Amino acid sequence: MTRSKKQVALIVGASRGIGRQVAIDLAKEGYAVVVAAKSTSDASKVSPFPPDPNSSASTISTVEREIRSAGYEATAIAVDTRDYVSIQAMMDQTVSVYGGLDVLIYNSGAIWWASVEKTPMKRFQLMQRVNVEGLYGVVQAALPLFEKNAWKGRVVVVSPPIYSRFFRGKTAYAVGKVGMSVLTKGLAMDWEREGKTDMAITSIWPATAIQSAATENLDRDHQASSSSSSSSSSNSSDLRKPTIYSDAIIAMLRTPATQINGHLELDEDFLRKTGGVTDFDKYSLVPGSRPRRMLPVELPDLTVEEQDDEGRRVDSTVRRRASKI
Repeated sequence: MTRSKKQVALIVGASRGIGRQVAIDLAKEGYAVVVAAKSTSDASKVSPFPPDPNSSASTISTVEREIRSAGYEATAIAVDTRDYVSIQAMMDQTVSVYGGLDVLIYNSGAIWWASVEKTPMKRFQLMQRVNVEGLYGVVQAALPLFEKNAWKGRVVVVSPPIYSRFFRGKTAYAVGKVGMSVLTKGLAMDWEREGKTDMAITSIWPATAIQSAATENLDRDHQASSSSSSSSSSNSSDLRKPTIYSDAIIAMLRTPATQINGHLELDEDFLRKTGGVTDFDKYSLVPGSRPRRMLPVELPDLTVEEQDDEGRRVDSTVRRRASKI
């Protein structure tokens, strides 16, 4: 097995929209990219090519073809993030092709925005399995690869800052997405405690809506339930291009690990404070439009005065070992 001379980035949830854009732009940055998701196809038969990046015609197979056709390096690997065996197989195949892993980006997600009353149990379970459980499984499976890389690596999670308004009208969805952000905070603390200063896990969330399959589906749902006849162009004026997300992730990967480990960041704000970006007009889907910001300008500080006082630390693995003696 030969270790790739390039840094290896695994993007889970890269068949369409934001994930596809991140994979393409990381490949342009010189990464060997693993494009992972459930959807596959015979990319050689897709016409016209490339397909609409937010349609079902866009799969990990077509994204791999797009990247390779542009002269960059990519490998498509199918994965079902609800199945830990499938996740482990994805990691094994990544190592088989490239010899290791440097960057993990978790973009897979299931979405359903409705009240608790209108969210069936099966829909709730799907979101938890794909969102928080899928992330946990992918991170667990990636840790041995980071260990082999002398604990040098990055994890980027598509999950939100934690604040009360996020729960409104989409509580079942928020349970999993906020859980993903809790994993970001908790794993960051593990690494800090263990002295793994070259590892960082960071969450990223859009400050404004971004064009993707998810936003198009939500918009169709809104129009179906609304008596208004808003045009598609007016909806588009509230969207940004997915390049803002990939630019923010690339900026994260360039930032020292100790400066971003455990952070819950917004794409626009991170680009402004780290890259000095002040003009965001280039990201507007409709030229000249000013997409509405969805997130508060200021978010709560989750730290408290006794942040570093853990009291008596409990480790269940020690207790379990002791009970077997």
